[in-house]
Amino acid sequence: MGKTKVAIVGASGYSGEELVNLLIRHKGIEITAVTSRQFSGKTIAEVYPRFASFPIAKSLKFTNPQPTELANLADIVFLALPHGVAAEYAVPVINAGKKVIDLSADFRLRSADIYKEFYGHDHPAPELLKTAVYGLPEIYRDEIKTASLIASPGCYPTSILLPTIPLLRKRIIDPSQIIINSLSGVSGAGRKAEIDYLFCECNESMRAYGIPKHRHLSEIEEQLSFAAQTRVIAQFTPHLIPVNRGILTTICLTPSTDLQNATPEVINSEMEKAYAEFYSSAIFVRVLGNKALPDTKHVVGTNVIEFGWKIDPRTKRIILVSAIDNLVKGAGGQAIQSMNIMCGFEETEGLSL
Repeated sequence: MGKTKVAIVGASGYSGEELVNLLIRHKGIEITAVTSRQFSGKTIAEVYPRFASFPIAKSLKFTNPQPTELANLADIVFLALPHGVAAEYAVPVINAGKKVIDLSADFRLRSADIYKEFYGHDHPAPELLKTAVYGLPEIYRDEIKTASLIASPGCYPTSILLPTIPLLRKRIIDPSQIIINSLSGVSGAGRKAEIDYLFCECNESMRAYGIPKHRHLSEIEEQLSFAAQTRVIAQFTPHLIPVNRGILTTICLTPSTDLQNATPEVINSEMEKAYAEFYSSAIFVRVLGNKALPDTKHVVGTNVIEFGWKIDPRTKRIILVSAIDNLVKGAGGQAIQSMNIMCGFEETEGLSL
């Protein structure tokens, strides 16, 4: 049986580089194209010397093909492009009968109106929004198996949705009382030369940004609303911190009406049961319970999310904390996890780092 051919469009960004890093080791696929206008004509090894020990890195060159040409190069096309640009590539590839895994925000929302509200322009391919599958494998595994277009979630949403969705579905928390604070490494902003992300601007400094309406809030609220079966409006404050990679998210939650007078022990038991039902066989979810809290150093370089919680008996609130690597579980690794499910590979293939 031949290997699945994949192309990585936008392989010169941080997420694109992480896709190369993981896919070049994957036993079931062959990288047939990597694209970059900036590095067109150079080999992977010339751009990323750390991959020079892989033969394909010395032979495969970056190119800048037209979107219509990609379907001839690969069975699956990964799009690691800015929002608004990814759709230009997705449409012709899908029309040619090939599959797309998009790491941009172009297909994460089901509503073109919400997309316009948060991204400031009309959606470039609204006809595809209803067919796209939100690529959160632990939640939408069955839908991913048969998808032709996967919208891989953002890094912040991944850190928020996986710990929170089970609690909403089981009616353990009040959907109207969700407050989220996230801390992200600088690579979350992408590989770009902007003053805000220069070393001297970020080092020894921490700052909030995107307040009060960060773009990721659109998909966060939409997915939380699906889980709660009612409209959810959340308070989300992202922060930039001086580390290369990793996200630490703290979510403050209020128990549902049924549990407001329950003891912390009862609430904790309900949470443990909910997570056991959702994630007992989830390879990349590490539930710490109320005994420990996560640390980014335990997840950086892996496709794992870990989360734990404490219940404050004074305020009656649940303090839920998660940690992920924004470039692996929050981007390239999660996209490959979806590909593995789509193609029938072992879910861990290429991801056991």
